[in-house]
Amino acid sequence: MALLPRLVGCAGHRLSRRIFTLPDLSSLSPFSGQGGGEQPPQMYHERKIFPYTQKQLYELVADATSYPRFLPFCTGARVLDKHSEQPERTTMDVELTVGFMSFQESYVSKVTCRPYESVEAVAASATPLFKTLNTVWRFQPASAQSPHPTTRFSAAPYQSHTAPAATAKAAGQEDTLPTLVTLDLSFAFANPVHAAVSATFFGQVSKMMVQAFEERCLDIYGPGKV
Repeated sequence: MALLPRLVGCAGHRLSRRIFTLPDLSSLSPFSGQGGGEQPPQMYHERKIFPYTQKQLYELVADATSYPRFLPFCTGARVLDKHSEQPERTTMDVELTVGFMSFQESYVSKVTCRPYESVEAVAASATPLFKTLNTVWRFQPASAQSPHPTTRFSAAPYQSHTAPAATAKAAGQEDTLPTLVTLDLSFAFANPVHAAVSATFFGQVSKMMVQAFEERCLDIYGPGKV
């Protein structure tokens, strides 16, 4: 009988060596606050003047099925439903597939289009990849005297702001003015491991989106004439 405690002790020792607790990886995520608490979504803002009309730029972004052709990490897009709630607003349910590194996920985004003014996309379905994902493109008339702040269109530096929309309409110039494009992006990963792995490059995604949009404009419209 004295052997039994020894066997139990040995078995317990072997068991204690095999059983362990996985570490809390949330502490490794740059998107986690102190003590592992969640932080608000990451938010990015970009703005740039393009030598195209509001209509031209709006139509590119409103074409959701073309997103895989120019949006970073977007590998698929399919319009599930489209309807006009009001004459000045159209909404779509769009299934988008995003992929980077070894991750690939699909989710449904509700896209709200206000002709020639804005396109807003909000992730509407739960996805293992993103907790929240919101994107807003806005298009405003810029001053006709404003140099375009990009070497792709002009070497001159940015000097001016947008022209008031009422002034542009009164002058009948809404189809000839360059356009100020603003992009607001906010997102939060659902998994802290995804956040930690993607932190090295996902923080630049808003700049990548604007650059890809420039290239798409050049492919479709050429250098621009406004």
